[in-house]
Amino acid sequence: MAADVHADDRTWDDGLIARRARPDGGSSAPAVTSPWEDADHARLRARTFDGRWEGGWEDWAEGATRPRADGDDPLRERLRALRELVGLSRTRLDGEVLAEAGRVLEEAAARGRLSRTYTAVAVAGSTGSGKSTLFNTLAGFQLSETGVRRPTTSVPVGCVWEAEWDAGADGLLERLGVPPRARRRVQPRDPSLKGLVLVDLPDHDSAAPGHREQVDRLLKLVDAVIWVTDPEKYADAVLHERYLRPLAGHAEVTFVVLNQVDRLPADAVEVVMDDLRRRLDEDGMALGEHGEPGATVLALSALTGEGVDELRRSLGALASRRRAAELRMSADVDGAVGRLRPVYMVDTPQGPAGLTERAREDFEDRLAAAVGASAAGQTAERLWLRHAEQACGTPWARLLRWYETRRGCGERATAPAKAGEKAGEECGDAPAVARPVLAQAVRTLADEASVGLPRPWAKSVRDAAWRGAEGLPEALEEAIAGLGDETWEGTGGDGARDAGREPRLPRPRWWTAAACAQWLMLAVQLLGLYLLVDLFAGGPGRGGVWLPVGLLAGGATAGPLLAWCCRLAARGPARAYGMAKEHRLRRLATGWGQAWVLEPVAAELLRYREVREQYVIAAGGTDRA
Repeated sequence: MAADVHADDRTWDDGLIARRARPDGGSSAPAVTSPWEDADHARLRARTFDGRWEGGWEDWAEGATRPRADGDDPLRERLRALRELVGLSRTRLDGEVLAEAGRVLEEAAARGRLSRTYTAVAVAGSTGSGKSTLFNTLAGFQLSETGVRRPTTSVPVGCVWEAEWDAGADGLLERLGVPPRARRRVQPRDPSLKGLVLVDLPDHDSAAPGHREQVDRLLKLVDAVIWVTDPEKYADAVLHERYLRPLAGHAEVTFVVLNQVDRLPADAVEVVMDDLRRRLDEDGMALGEHGEPGATVLALSALTGEGVDELRRSLGALASRRRAAELRMSADVDGAVGRLRPVYMVDTPQGPAGLTERAREDFEDRLAAAVGASAAGQTAERLWLRHAEQACGTPWARLLRWYETRRGCGERATAPAKAGEKAGEECGDAPAVARPVLAQAVRTLADEASVGLPRPWAKSVRDAAWRGAEGLPEALEEAIAGLGDETWEGTGGDGARDAGREPRLPRPRWWTAAACAQWLMLAVQLLGLYLLVDLFAGGPGRGGVWLPVGLLAGGATAGPLLAWCCRLAARGPARAYGMAKEHRLRRLATGWGQAWVLEPVAAELLRYREVREQYVIAAGGTDRA
């Protein structure tokens, strides 16, 4: 069973739109602005779109923009959802994909401005099928020209069974393009026919230029249609493939009439009717048999009047219910939504994955690797240990270390290609962002987030990720360069570090105590050396040779021993300092990656969820795949 659109909301909602925070994880800095964010993004939740309903048909027009109340017309809610669906998708899908849905909305708005009192029914058929004769028979007047000349009907002819003593049907006839000279109003003898507007169309297979275009245009505008065929052309491929099959979803407002049955033997009528029903079934058109909704199929003779009364009663029932326009529009919405299904729904067992927790964690880990967070932490740990050794080591070792550091950083400044990674660590250079690793992180995230999405929306998610990642390496490098973990000697206002300068780390108090002890040990050594030299120079030498030798040996031994102990004691703080450095770099990379990549991707997923929900409503709540 395919996943329901409302199922597992946590996968969609949990962390979709990331909190705008400082890139390093703090909360007091200004919000990070992503270059992806634009006016379209800002309007995501506004739900205000072009072309709101107009006119006076309360259910479809004015009511279409109001919140739905209990008992409201479902069609109005479906049209509202379709309009919102088109509005949310306009910048994400090709215009041709949404063209039919836009046409349906325009036609619904236009029909909604006209009176529901009238029901427009077209009489369509091929040349010689007798549709004009049937039209005249139903009207009771010779309104449409008949004869052997083909084609006979060149312009649509309208007959209105008045429902009220005003010009209520004029707007409908003008929309259909029926000229004033081709209109006729009659007072119905049968009250059920009040409000019926019957329109005789040109022949759909006419050789005259423009006739087929007129038929195709009017078939999209009328509320119902009577297809008139005859025993010779009822199986015509043009009729079935061009009209009946594409309009199979409009079965409830379709009449299929086999005319001229007076030309057939009595036993042949049922044979032809059975074959006609079989072909309609192959076209996918439901037949209104046994009280079920569907197309009405009748056999009649417009010339003799046989079966015409049954058609008239069916038309009267259609007109009296005043639901033909609603049924027609529902069928139009069904057709438009059905053709849009591939771009909104995918039949997958698990449904769209979205931004899962695992995908976010994997993206953050890859970002941390791209900025070298782990390596930077190890470097910071070694840097702490080196500074501890320098601060707590013997003065002789400190002097030698200082000389080696100065020489190494100087060589790197003059020949960076030969200096190597170790020199960079010693001089404290900021790590550069590994662009291939960052690109792989973005690619993996986009691919995982787009799993289970229709192709256009999967592409939209991937495009959003790559748009956000365009300037991310430079932004990360600039943010890393401005980190305030250390105070750099010789740092200019632009954050550039002078070669040969070392970071000045916070100095624990025990470093100072150890350094004082080392200087004391040096003083003891110097005192012992002085006494020894004085002894050999013939001085008094009151303590003998053992005192200066003891002082010299004790100072020389105690100094390195103290430095070794300090090195052991510095391992714990050095490790904590390195982990803090790694964690801060990771938080910084996560913050910028969230603002530049995760938020755009999450916004696209949220937009898709909204259009998916609107699609389900537009589909009548029946499509939950």
